Amino acid sequence: MSPDADQARQRFLDHLALERRLSPLTTSDYRQDLAALADWCDHHEIDAWQKLGGPELTAFLADEHRRGLAASTLARRLAAVRAFARWGLKRAVFLRDPAAGIRAPKLSRRLPATLDVDEAARLVAIEPTSPLACRDRALLELLYSSGLRLAEIAALDVGDLDLTQGLVRVTGKGSKTRIVPVGKAACEALRAWLKARMPMAAPEETALFISRRGTRLARRSIEARVSCWGERSGLERRIHPHLLRHAFATHVLESSGDLRAVQEMLGHASISTTQIYTHLDFQHLARTYDDAHPRARRKRRRQEDD
Repeated sequence: MSPDADQARQRFLDHLALERRLSPLTTSDYRQDLAALADWCDHHEIDAWQKLGGPELTAFLADEHRRGLAASTLARRLAAVRAFARWGLKRAVFLRDPAAGIRAPKLSRRLPATLDVDEAARLVAIEPTSPLACRDRALLELLYSSGLRLAEIAALDVGDLDLTQGLVRVTGKGSKTRIVPVGKAACEALRAWLKARMPMAAPEETALFISRRGTRLARRSIEARVSCWGERSGLERRIHPHLLRHAFATHVLESSGDLRAVQEMLGHASISTTQIYTHLDFQHLARTYDDAHPRARRKRRRQEDD
């Protein structure tokens, strides 16, 4: 691509980060997607975005598919080009929308993995025998209690907590702020951690969760601690922060049936995103029926006898 084309791509990425305030992860994904397209254009001697049309974009996506990219990645590639083109049409970077009329590949919607109540209880049952164990228990309790994303819990400051009211202020995607309840067990674990945190924290450090060096705990470190405690608790699957978010949503929905409240607590912009948990809830109801209904029990016994 020409230097002007590369500059336009960078201006668009700056627009995503600085003006639209998308998360660093989303901006990074779009950077990767557009870099892949730029490399493909270089290989096919397309040196300006104005020369990119529907046939060229279709050929790019077909080549990416042949390379073995998943449908979800192809859909994200297309979404990145759509966003870039919308931005670029207003600035004469594009003469036409190359993504117009191109359908995203159909995605298979898999139900998210989750934990049952007993598994979640085993995971958070950490003996606070050291300051770091105290920290990790508070971390896991808060993830499960409030359904926070990894980026959200890593960004929390001490001032975001209101343990008297049992609330935490969370800054989510798009820099949107929401207030989420914190359960009693999580509040108790957080109070214990705040006491242990005081002598550990570096001067003027505001982060809620800190490392042994006294500075903000990085996302990768949080992932590592959650995975470590998953192994120690004897759970047979890999445990990661988002699994606790799924467990939170599933268990609250099972108990309350209030999909709109779960949407607000998770920080989903659309309720359609939250509705996937209704399928998990249905699975729970189906298991309950199989265990409790006399006709279902007889049916299952017959199947076992067969």
